[in-house]
Amino acid sequence: MIAARLAACVAACAPRRLERSAARDEVLGRVEALAGGEGWTMRTLRAAGGPDADLLFPGGPAEMVEAWLDRADRAMIEVAHDLDEPRLSRRVRAIILMRLRTITPDRAAMRRALAVLMLPGRAGALARSLARTVDAIWEAAGDRSVGLSRQTKRMTLASVYVQTLLFWLARGDDPDAVASFLDRRLEAVARIGRIRQRLAAGRAA
Repeated sequence: MIAARLAACVAACAPRRLERSAARDEVLGRVEALAGGEGWTMRTLRAAGGPDADLLFPGGPAEMVEAWLDRADRAMIEVAHDLDEPRLSRRVRAIILMRLRTITPDRAAMRRALAVLMLPGRAGALARSLARTVDAIWEAAGDRSVGLSRQTKRMTLASVYVQTLLFWLARGDDPDAVASFLDRRLEAVARIGRIRQRLAAGRAA
């Protein structure tokens, strides 16, 4: 139920572009090393970046977490440039697993980051962050769909990614289990797609 609600919110969200700078990225790299144990707090930020580091994130912990997740999305897109896989579905699979591998050392930090965004009043920040990741996965995969096709794909991927992310948070120390879980989600999506195609063909006959 949580995954379904999050996926619906993500699909309806059109996230704005975040402020990006080398200074913010550098500080976030230091904060993530502490956040798993200390949390995403302004105290952690100042410990990592100095007494004035909080000026980089005037929106507080929620802005800091959004920026950290955006930083991870950009890193994922860069790494995905080296993918040599002609099939879109396989590229999406590889990119999701790549996205999770890049943050596996920071699983505790990710758990705490999501906890920040799930606090009352921060539903918008959570939806925006997940929507940016979904959009980044499609960008990295090279999909250029527009209109209704894009929105349908976006919601489908949001559901798959959120479910896989939650599984990874619980079982991320077992990469084979995570990959198998993702494969089952993707196969379920493909099966639904095949059923829809058959129904459409039957109506057209």
